[in-house]
Amino acid sequence: MDQLKANNKSCLLEVKGVSKHFRGLRAVDNYHLKVWPSEIIGIIGPNGAGKSTVFNLLTGHIHPDGGTITFRGKNITAFPPHRISFDGMGRTFQNIRLFQSMTVLENVVCAGQLGKHGGFFDTLFSTPAFRKKEATIKEEALRMLSIFNLADKMDVMAIALSYGDQRKLEIVRALALEPKLLLLDEPVAGMNQGEKDEMLALIRRIREEFSLAVVIIEHNMPVIMNLCERIQVLSYGQLIAEGLPQEIQNNKQVIESYLGQEDEDA
Repeated sequence: MDQLKANNKSCLLEVKGVSKHFRGLRAVDNYHLKVWPSEIIGIIGPNGAGKSTVFNLLTGHIHPDGGTITFRGKNITAFPPHRISFDGMGRTFQNIRLFQSMTVLENVVCAGQLGKHGGFFDTLFSTPAFRKKEATIKEEALRMLSIFNLADKMDVMAIALSYGDQRKLEIVRALALEPKLLLLDEPVAGMNQGEKDEMLALIRRIREEFSLAVVIIEHNMPVIMNLCERIQVLSYGQLIAEGLPQEIQNNKQVIESYLGQEDEDA
């Protein structure tokens, strides 16, 4: 991590003292996070610890009661989700949110079109510049589908994919927006061991190939420990520990609050 910071002096994402309450319920309290370019961070904690609320705060789906969120040197605390997405932050959801009535390829192309703005005139009259841009978007979509072994299913309706392939397609669609930071909400939930191993390899590959940082919420401890370079632990909305995987595994407070529980999905 020290070498990573030395090579990338600018912090990609910095969260300072962020809090969120819902009708008196403390969902997140005085939360802090720094993400450096190209690192993989895990966020763990029991159900209701505030993990998904953190993702919703980072992506503008809800706004904090206090604190600041700075992304790529810009204060995005009050930004709406689409603005944050255009600025380079992509995400997936715990409950898959694909365009189920579209094909696999159409799902990715649609996201690519959102990420690459075209001029009104070019779009309206389908100029050569517009057609060239559309061809580039489709070519890049097929390349990303190939990475995730989905190219042969490009004409399949998203709803017809297996659960594991739907998970992969959601990540591909997020990548089509060309993010610098990718937030993954339980990316291996419901997968068998072979699918989990494939997903870990894919996450490592896209980190390198797309030069992005990744933050993961996950309940599967072997996945978190094998994949992440740094881990945060939340409990009742508060950050109770942060460190290297081995440090988290040996942290007594973490063991008592979370890791001591049986992980049935491991």
